Amino acid sequence: MQRFDCARCGVLISFEDSRCPGCDDGLAYRPDLLSLVNHSSDEGALLQGWHPCAERSWGCNWLVSDADDNPRCPACRLNRKTPPRDDTIGWEQLARAAVAKRRLVHQLSDLGLPITSYHERPDGGLAFDLLSSATSGQRVVIGHANGVISVDLAESTDAHRESVRVWLDEAYRTMLGHFRHEIGHYYWQVLIPGGRWEEPFRALFGDERASYSEALQRHYRRDPGQPPAPEFITPYASSHPREDFAEIWAHYLHITDTLQTAVQHSLFPDPRRGASRGLAQLDFDVDDMAELIEVWVGFAGSFNELNRSMGKPDPYPFTLSAQVVEKLGFVHRLVQDARTSAQ
Repeated sequence: MQRFDCARCGVLISFEDSRCPGCDDGLAYRPDLLSLVNHSSDEGALLQGWHPCAERSWGCNWLVSDADDNPRCPACRLNRKTPPRDDTIGWEQLARAAVAKRRLVHQLSDLGLPITSYHERPDGGLAFDLLSSATSGQRVVIGHANGVISVDLAESTDAHRESVRVWLDEAYRTMLGHFRHEIGHYYWQVLIPGGRWEEPFRALFGDERASYSEALQRHYRRDPGQPPAPEFITPYASSHPREDFAEIWAHYLHITDTLQTAVQHSLFPDPRRGASRGLAQLDFDVDDMAELIEVWVGFAGSFNELNRSMGKPDPYPFTLSAQVVEKLGFVHRLVQDARTSAQ
């Protein structure tokens, strides 16, 4: 995430802010600029031709072009199913989950990845079904099917999400992590089958034509508490090649977004001991992912220690083996190719 500063008073502002914490000026996000803009001062001119998203009352701070027939912003209009309007608890959960989804859509746009909504392509376009198992009385399964990403909004509640994390023996479970993992399945579908990346994918991740249901049954019969094999980032990644790809994709988004945030906030020096180069000189378009990983490993270690100093768990409790780094490099090249093709 890039750094945002109030154009009126210069105070640091956050991506989710609708008002500046320093001067109380109104703020809004223009998706075409990938930036927050002020309501007043010279930046106010950037609001001309734009109006607030129809979901503003539920926390969305994005803008919609006056030329757009859809009253919702590019992030909110991807929602296909949401709780009924009279389900206030469900909508409170939706508002919390939407914060993570907007961050996801911003990052995908920043990376230059194609986003084709289900409005444009009903069969295979990107859509989100966001319902709550806590309020709907129905089981909501987190997953992806032909462009449609389903997420249980009950996961936006810390107690529920933590109980599921412990039950599934996971080291990390967040709402943003869910979105990043499931969008990996979407981009696998968009970018790999039938193209030049299909055979390199199978050589590295395995043959995705293997039975998915049988693979998951084997995974959930495993002994809990066992660390993943070196070629997998998590135990779940070992269940099936498509899950391996989705886990690696999510970690690629975790790593690049966090490093970009560190660069934008001038967190110096490079955490590698003895290194003379600072994070601000990192090139995120390098062909070799190993350079970014080298910095990431040191940086992740540093902010894990910061969390421990506050009595909190590690935000990145993972080990990157050589095999995992090779898979991250595959995703890095895939993203670069998709961005180039979209231009």
